[in-house]
Amino acid sequence: MTDIPEAPERPRLAFRHTPGTGPTVVFLCGYASDMNGTKALALEEWAKRTGQAFLRFDYAGCGESEGEFEDQTLALWRDDALRIIDAQVTGPVVLVGSSMGGWVMLLVARARPELVKGMVGIAAAPDFTDWGFSQAEKLTMLQHGRLEQPNDYGDAPTVTTRGFWASGEANRMMIGPIAFDGPVRLLQGQRDKEVPWERAARLAELLRSDAVQTVLVKDGDHRLSRDQDLALILRSVEDVLSLCSSSS
Repeated sequence: MTDIPEAPERPRLAFRHTPGTGPTVVFLCGYASDMNGTKALALEEWAKRTGQAFLRFDYAGCGESEGEFEDQTLALWRDDALRIIDAQVTGPVVLVGSSMGGWVMLLVARARPELVKGMVGIAAAPDFTDWGFSQAEKLTMLQHGRLEQPNDYGDAPTVTTRGFWASGEANRMMIGPIAFDGPVRLLQGQRDKEVPWERAARLAELLRSDAVQTVLVKDGDHRLSRDQDLALILRSVEDVLSLCSSSS
């Protein structure tokens, strides 16, 4: 396991760093996902082929990183992203956030405005603790401390804890204008059963930057992992990198 030293009372994080030309592209995984997913690996292959600096990692409690999954919160995963960027990256970054990673992406950009030059959201799901659960599901979390739901991507159920939900509610981003001025691409499938496609348009509206484009994939699902989806992601990252270069 490639890792960085633990922060005080925090687990060690596994990561893979591809050296190359900056800005460093940093992939932020979705909820209960890991750095070995199709999109992260496609980006890494592209980075190695083009000489682009790239970083992928696992949040604490996920994948190869240490820690217990149910002990984690959104704020802790944001802090994981910040400490691995601070430890492993020299210079600016472009963030690529998938699903919940799109929420972490916005939180990191707010915390490190001098470093984050551009963003690509893939089915970005900021504030999903607010809109992604029914009142009955929220009540279950509050009363019992956790919620189990069927998992379309594996045999084990998806668990959401009261601690994660409360952290999400305390760190909502779409409650007002989002102060980011760099280039942004938001990719969203219109057949996404988890993130309503209208959320992408609302996020684009809230971002202060004028260099924001929203791409709706009519037959795209939540994962956006087909060959044509991966090609769209790579084009979007290259587009953002080009705009970052031209503005520097």
